[in-house]
Amino acid sequence: MPPPLPQAQLNLRQRFSAMRNIPPFLREIWGTSKPLTAAAIGLRLVRAFLPVATLYIGKLIIDEAVRLIGLGVAHELQAAWQSGILDHLLLLLGLEFALAIGSDLLGRLTSYADSVLSEQFTNATSIRLMEHAATLDLEDFEDSELQDKLDRARRQTMGRMNLMGQLFGQAQDAITVVSFAAGLLAYAPWLIALLAIALVPAFVGESHFNALNYSLNFQWTPERRQLEYLRQMGASVETAKEVKIFNLNRFFIERFRTLSRKFFEANRRLAGKRAFWGTLLAALGTLGYYVAYGYIAWRTVRGDFSIGDLTFLAGSFRRLRQLLESLLTGFSQVASQALYLDDLYSFFEIVPEIASKPDALPVPDPIRRGFVFDNVGFRYEGAERWALRGLSFELHAGEVLALVGENGAGKTTLVKLLARLYDPDEGRILLDGRDLRDYDLDDLRANIGVIFQDFVRYHLTAAENIGVGQIDAMDDRARIERAARKGMADDVVAALPKGYEQVIGKRFKDGVDLSGGQWQKIAIARAYMRDAQVMILDEPTAALDARSEFEVFERFKELSDGKTAVLISHRFSSVRMADRILVLADGKVEASGTHAQLMAQGGRYAELFELQAAGYR
Repeated sequence: MPPPLPQAQLNLRQRFSAMRNIPPFLREIWGTSKPLTAAAIGLRLVRAFLPVATLYIGKLIIDEAVRLIGLGVAHELQAAWQSGILDHLLLLLGLEFALAIGSDLLGRLTSYADSVLSEQFTNATSIRLMEHAATLDLEDFEDSELQDKLDRARRQTMGRMNLMGQLFGQAQDAITVVSFAAGLLAYAPWLIALLAIALVPAFVGESHFNALNYSLNFQWTPERRQLEYLRQMGASVETAKEVKIFNLNRFFIERFRTLSRKFFEANRRLAGKRAFWGTLLAALGTLGYYVAYGYIAWRTVRGDFSIGDLTFLAGSFRRLRQLLESLLTGFSQVASQALYLDDLYSFFEIVPEIASKPDALPVPDPIRRGFVFDNVGFRYEGAERWALRGLSFELHAGEVLALVGENGAGKTTLVKLLARLYDPDEGRILLDGRDLRDYDLDDLRANIGVIFQDFVRYHLTAAENIGVGQIDAMDDRARIERAARKGMADDVVAALPKGYEQVIGKRFKDGVDLSGGQWQKIAIARAYMRDAQVMILDEPTAALDARSEFEVFERFKELSDGKTAVLISHRFSSVRMADRILVLADGKVEASGTHAQLMAQGGRYAELFELQAAGYR
């Protein structure tokens, strides 16, 4: 059930404690581009003094105009022009014009600096996000809470640069406020106190509703991800066939409509309350302004102030009120934005559990004895049932081992433990007599070539789809072509209009889609890009017919000569070629042996083989 309109969950101290995120945020902006950051700050510093300078020159112009009127120059304009009486007025007008042009130019330069800096910062933060995500454990990505964190963090990479503009704008406004306040202090100091008191309620109200808005967005993260999922399911090339065949569009649209309406209603109610209280509290600031305005007008009528003074003071007070209101609400918004930075920085604080030790060893080359699973147990986060428990067996160096078993027997989990995508919860895995955790993680994975059943279909060129198997050899066309021949994908590529340069997949223009079997051959070629000591195929041939799969596995056994290899398949006819077959059931080894030995034993393997064979008779 979607969360209701939130109550205030954060007190004032907690909200402003998020301001601790501002210094590291500013350091990151400075680190993105020192020249651009300095330019953005310097331009604002100059602009901060222009409003009071412009207003003061306006006062001088009015006073000068009143003086000239008193001299009666309006009736003798040409003579006044020739005598130079108008020179001072013209100078002031020219100066105000120059300030107006300069202000516009500085504004455009500031916008340019902000725009370029924003783009650079967004790109740098996105790269940092991807780099950190790459270090996290596979188990982290299977956690819905981390998915929510990642979703919020991803949003912050795109949306936090307005915070930079706010912070710099706040600093500029603060300097302008000081300059206006200095002018007002010379006339009526108590006006500033009146203004500050009148604006406090609006500031408190704005802070309160900013915190409510953050709480609403935070609570709705799972629902927002559902909305994004429904939007993707209802309008994507991957789902188009089933959506049409099963007429799912109404189902997805109705669910999207229901969920989005609830989110809209929650936002609408919050916006309504914010508008009502904001108007009421802002009226206090307006009242303070007109009390001060009336006081200034009365002093002018009394003769204490000139008409120019009246204009300057009234304008200064009006601008000061606007600036103070902007500063107070802006400060509240900055505190609110700093809360969102928590989402970004809390993601960066996630530390992976699976990492190399400081004194990690290189993987033996060659591997001499192989792997030993010693009473290994593993259970997925939040699951009651163990995926593997009490698993013990050996994978000898240079051996081709097949894993068979019914769905849920633990075959893929075993492979993930072998590649150290997970670490065991119980027991240990040894490589040449040393715990797998003693070896350098990157070196271990570099020595393992694996294609999972849910391999990724990259919307890249055919060459790049194969080349990602060994990213540092992406430009080695000869190696890519060899891998394609080994994976039997060379005929698939030859049939493409642009060969290896053809983009495959329909996401982008001119892309050519492949059949499931063709995609799988591309993925298998990807595994052969890597000159790994251990090769693993985890049911990557499910979309191939029996003959094609047999040919792939025949080639796999041939090319795995001298390598340690693991293959998983539901087709028992294909795994017969393995040196040894492990039968997994309930997360442990139920039987082990060659095809002939397992058939002779008459256990689960023989039963499943006969059931499958009967389907071909």
